[in-house]
Parts: sequence; C-alpha cells; structure tokens
Amino acid sequence: MFDFVRNNTKIMMGLLFVLIIPSFVLFGLEGYTRFNERTAAVARVDGKDITQADWDAAHRRESDRLRARNPEIDPRMLDSASARYATLERLVRERVLAAAAAKGHVSVSDARLANTLRADPTIAAMRNPDGSLDVERYKALVAAQGLTPAGFEEGIRADLVTQQLVRAVTGSTPLMPTVADVALSTFYERREIKFQRFFAGDFSKTLNPSDADLQAYYDANAADFRTPERSTVEWVLLDLPAIERRITLNESDVRAYYDQNKDRFSTKEQRRASHILIAADKSAGADKRAAAKTKAEELLAQARANPAQFAELARKNSQDTGSAVNGGDLDFFPRGAMVQPFEDSAFSLKPGDISDVVETDFGYHIIRLTSIKAPVVQPFESVRADLEKELKRQQSQRRYSEYADLLTNGVYEQADSLKPVAEKLKLDIQTTEDVTREPRPGAKGPFANARFVEALFSVDALQNKRNTEAIEVGANQLAAGRVVKHEPARTRPLDEVRAQVRERVLAKQSFDAARAKAQAQMTAWQADSAKAAAAMGTPVVIARDAAQGLPSEFITTALTVDLSKGPAWTLIDLGMQGTAVVQVLKKADRPAPTAAQAGQDREQYTRWWSGAEGRAYLDSLKERMKAKILVPKPSAEDTVASLVRAATR
Repeated sequence: MFDFVRNNTKIMMGLLFVLIIPSFVLFGLEGYTRFNERTAAVARVDGKDITQADWDAAHRRESDRLRARNPEIDPRMLDSASARYATLERLVRERVLAAAAAKGHVSVSDARLANTLRADPTIAAMRNPDGSLDVERYKALVAAQGLTPAGFEEGIRADLVTQQLVRAVTGSTPLMPTVADVALSTFYERREIKFQRFFAGDFSKTLNPSDADLQAYYDANAADFRTPERSTVEWVLLDLPAIERRITLNESDVRAYYDQNKDRFSTKEQRRASHILIAADKSAGADKRAAAKTKAEELLAQARANPAQFAELARKNSQDTGSAVNGGDLDFFPRGAMVQPFEDSAFSLKPGDISDVVETDFGYHIIRLTSIKAPVVQPFESVRADLEKELKRQQSQRRYSEYADLLTNGVYEQADSLKPVAEKLKLDIQTTEDVTREPRPGAKGPFANARFVEALFSVDALQNKRNTEAIEVGANQLAAGRVVKHEPARTRPLDEVRAQVRERVLAKQSFDAARAKAQAQMTAWQADSAKAAAAMGTPVVIARDAAQGLPSEFITTALTVDLSKGPAWTLIDLGMQGTAVVQVLKKADRPAPTAAQAGQDREQYTRWWSGAEGRAYLDSLKERMKAKILVPKPSAEDTVASLVRAATR
C-alpha cells in the first residue's frame, strides 16, 4: 500500500485535490473558519486546552442550571459578557482541581458514590415501593442533561473528589473568637451617608440619536446583529408512547390477562383469632419449656370445657400483654402475617374451633378462630383500563427493538423523505424552526441532544436534504430528522435592525447623560455645602447587614471610601439605571450584638475564612498547573455594553 502511494504521487495528489476542493466549494472558507473558532483555545490548564466549544457547552449547562433554579430569570442577562466569563473561570477552576486530584491520586470509592446518589432527593424520588431504583426514569433524568448514566455518575465522582481535595485545606485552622470579633467589627462597619440618584430614563426623552450615531454603533458592534446559520427541520420520534398508540388489544386477550392475574386484583383471605400465650422462647431451658407446655395444656382443657370463657382465660393467663387486655383478640390477619406454625393452625380451623397447643419460638399458644373474611375479587370492568394500559406497555417494550430496526432502515432506504417510515410506524412528523448548530439553552426533546443536532448539520443533511440516521436521544427514544430549509449565517443590514440599534444607542446615551449630570452636580455641591445639604436630603445609615434596599455594589463602594480627611464624595454606577452621587459623612456605631448573634457571626466568619483559604489554595494550584485564561476579561465598559444589549434585545 505504501509502495503504491510512493510510486504514484501525482495520482494521489490529484485524488486529494478532487476530494478537498469540492468541500471548499460546498462550504466555503467560513465552514473551516467556524471549525477553527470552535477548536480555538480560550484557556489552558496543565498543558491541556479548554476550547471555545468546551466554554460554550459549559455556559449552556450553567444557564440551564440557573434557569431551573430561578425560572423567572431574564435569559438575556445570562448571555452577558461578564456572565460568560464567570463560566469560563469556573471551568478553569474545575479543571485545575481535577488535575490536582489526579496528580495527588485522590479518589472516591464506589460505596461513597453510591451513598451520595442515594442521598440525592431527586434520585430518591425515583425509587419503587420495594426500594429499587426505577432505572428508566433515572436514564431519562440524565439523558435530559445530555449524559449517559455512566457519564453522570463520573461527574458526581469528580465533584466529590474536588470537594475532598478542598476540604483537606479549608477549615483546618481554628480561629480565635477575639480575632473573629475584630474582623467582624470592620466588616459590619456602619456609615452615615447622603445620596441622590440620577436615572438614565429621565434623560432619554430629551435625546435623539442621529443617523451618524446609529451608523457608528452598528459598525462597532456588527457582530451583535449577526444571525447564526439555522435550519427548519422535520423530525420523527420513536418512543414507547408512539408504539403504544399503534397497539390494538383484543377483548379476549385482556380477559385472559385478567384471569391469569386475578390474585393481583383480589384481597387475600383473612382470619380473626384470639390466643393465649404461655411464653418460653427457644433459648429457655428444657425444664422451663416443659413447665410452660404443661401450663398451656391445663388452660387448653379449661378452654375446651367452657369455650365462652376463652376471653376471660386469656385476660388472666396470656403472657402476650398486647392482646391479653383484649381477651387475646388479634384482629384480622392474612397469610404471611404470623409465624408459620401459628398460621398453619389458624388457617386449618373453622370459626369457633379451638386448636391444640401450638409451639412457636415465642412459647406455647392456644388459638380460637373467631371468624373468616373471604377474599374479594375486583370485577373485570373496574380494572379494565389499568389492564389495557399495562398490556400495551408490555407489548410496546417488546416491540421497541423491532420498530427501532424499522426506523433505522427506513430513514436510510428512503432517505429523501420521512413520510414513508412515519406512515409505516404511525409516527407524527413534527416541524421545528430556528434550529442552530448548538443546542439552544432550555432546549427539550431531541434538540437538547448534541449528537442529533450535529447530524442535522452534516454535509448529507444540509446539502442533499437527506434524512439523518436514527439517533438515540433518550431512554427508549430514537429520533430522525431532515432539513427542509437552511439559512446560512449572515449579518443583518442596518436598515433591518435600525430600531434595535436606536434603542441601544439611546440607552447608552441616556446612561452617559445621567453620569455627566451626576458628575457636574457633585462638583457644584462640593463647592456649595448649603445647596448640597438642601439637595441631598436626610442621612441614612448603611452597612453590609443594613443595606436599606441598596445594591451590594453600592454598599461596598460606600464602605470603602477614604474618610481619613473627613466627609468624602463619590459617584456610584447603578448599572443601566444611571448614577448616584454619594456623600459619605462619617462612621456610625453598630449596636452590640446579642450573645446568640455574636455566635452566629463567628460561625459566618469561620465559613468566610475557610472560603478564603480555599481560594488561596486554588490560586496556588493554578500557579502549579500553569492555568491561564487566554481571552481578555470584560472591562466595565464591556459589561455596560452587554447590559445595553441584553436590555434592548
């Protein structure tokens, strides 16, 4: 083979030319550029790259997690530059800890992993009445996250390893209460301030961005108005409900199944009995057991001589204290509720009969059967719906493999349409628009599965409009799709997005105007204390534990203003709301905490200290693992710009 290549170099070059050039024609350089962008390194840990694709996938998972925890969160805010960068920082931290754990041979046993999974409330809710795990529900849970059970469990194991690694460092140093009290006194420092807010919205009515302003913003931010390539997709899903819809049951089959399972739909026979127990457990000596048996035989003779006095004999002589007070009555019980010798005797008697002396591990019993409750069979019609559902489920599970083969072969044999295989299997052809190369945040069903979406953007699916292969997208779920319309990525022209651009420019200009007004007003008030006193209003006392409804960034900035030269002025950004002028007057006294509050504060400080130790340890690990983020951190201006985009999207 290698000799052929070496001896026929020109032929091989020509063949490669034929294979490679058409791919440029079909996809252009953009496809290769996009591929390179997705594989470009955005960070590096221990010599291994974190790619743009890794970052995108991690941010998608993080966004899904935050939306699940807080469904009302604005999804546009999750896509801000600062939010995406925070995801990258978390991803780097995870890789650093994983690398350190591997080098330190830190591991988690299978037993600990199993205990952790058992303690998870979501997984615990999937247990059957007998305590076993509902495997299908478990598979569906992890499949919804785009994982296999093995991949999910490996992720949990990795989390436990990193927790173990960090826990070895954090909390290892005991903290003296006096040290904590000094630090807490500084942290909970109170300050008396005055402030006046200048809202961006108050300036928007007087502003009118020019065409030149719009053009300049558009030119500088054209990437924001680029729509990704997207497709309109027809697709079918084969799952157990889809198969169940095809199943028609015969009346005779349902009745036969009912007859075969009548025991499940009937109550068991129950018996009510009373007894007299002369206790002598199996560990008692032979003499003691013999004496107990003799006593029981004497009581048996009395009971048979006068059956009406059985209850009185039990009250006076039975050593089963639970039933003796009720004349030995044990109420109704089915088979399996009593020890075997007792049960065998009770179920051999007729109502009113008195047994011989019955020996068990507890001693010697005299049993009198009171009554019998016959089993009650639920009629066919009352359980028919449940029977049909159960039969269909059983049959659909048996037929799934057969239908999966039909779908797999059908989408291949008639690759230019899903209609033939859909009609054959009675599947609904569904249509989804705006499908992009990456699963969208919050995507459900097949479109949350990266492999399915990847197949929809393959050469065959895009260029030839052929069906994808049948792809497993969940437990007992196969999907196949077909692209019916494809739009390449493009930058929307200014005329098409003018309203959106104007809204963004107006928001930015309003913010700038509010800040400029705040700056000018602060300068004027600094020069005229009387006007400042009149305009700034009544002082308020703020602290980290007394925020007065103000944002944490506001509080932190006000508490860090230098007061060494007396009252000081500062400007504080309020995000896209505007800017505040703040006059920090003086420190204020903090009320002495109660003993209980002081204890809680020290516990909180200990947690903070442990967190600080953890961060310091992580920083040292980052240095050892030569961790480096290769993309710039968003500036404050970038953050404001991303907030503008999010607010006007």
